[in-house]
Amino acid sequence: MSQVFDTLADARIVPVVVLRDAAHAVPLGEALVAGGLPLAEVTFRTPAAAEAIRLLTRHTACVVGAGTVLTAAQVHTAVAAGATFVVSPGLDPAVVRECQTLGVPVLPGVATPSEIQRALSLGLDAVKLFPADIVGGPAAVRAFAGPFGGLRLVPTGGVDLDNLAAYLALPSVLAVGGTWMAPAALVEAQEWGRIRELTVAAVAAADAARPREVGTLR
Repeated sequence: MSQVFDTLADARIVPVVVLRDAAHAVPLGEALVAGGLPLAEVTFRTPAAAEAIRLLTRHTACVVGAGTVLTAAQVHTAVAAGATFVVSPGLDPAVVRECQTLGVPVLPGVATPSEIQRALSLGLDAVKLFPADIVGGPAAVRAFAGPFGGLRLVPTGGVDLDNLAAYLALPSVLAVGGTWMAPAALVEAQEWGRIRELTVAAVAAADAARPREVGTLR
């Protein structure tokens, strides 16, 4: 497991953020840091993603990754901007291999046993379970843990404060991903104080469910 994944495990929550305006990146990162979660997965759903990653990397204490990465070209763009890990909604061998070539940890999305086996065949030991709520939630995580011992999962999709503990109670869960700390509406409204409050609550819930062990974010 890479040092980046150790950081994700210590954080236990990966804030997934959509930034339509790169000018919002730094105040958002500062709100996450103030809330105790210096980590952000910036999705490539908007043209502002690469610049937002650059600004977060240079001007905040956040560990920054790129999400919704669909192509090898986007991998290059994300890494050039400063992303230290890459997340994809699906399993594309070209994306995985490009990340491996560049030495960047990657979490491709999987939803079935066949996709997990393909990920393992590509040399991966951690994947994103997506969309986690639709494919079975914590019950699916438990089911996959049997035949795929040693694989770590990052459930994303439908994860929130209400079910956070159920996921983090499972040993195969590396961390969970979610948008509820920094939903797009609050980012657009520049409600940084509210985002900080939601982040504080998320960290408190994670502390109750699974105390930090690695300590990379302390």
